Amino acid sequence: MESTSIVDLQTLKVLIKESLREVLREERLQLCKLLMPYISDDEQTDIDTALGSPEAYGEDELIDLTGWVKHGGSIQ
Repeated sequence: MESTSIVDLQTLKVLIKESLREVLREERLQLCKLLMPYISDDEQTDIDTALGSPEAYGEDELIDLTGWVKHGGSIQ
């Protein structure tokens, strides 16, 4: 009977950890959205005109920040 309660306790701990990670991920996304500055359509048009389209950029002009955003750390 004791081994069943240990398994249940371990399962409960795993569920709680996963739930907390999910909530923290959602809250971090909400914080990012709140901290992102709003720009009007006119401002975006001005930016696009001044800097061009991202499709026109060369590979050497881009840095993929996907891993940095997901896991944190320094830009390489």
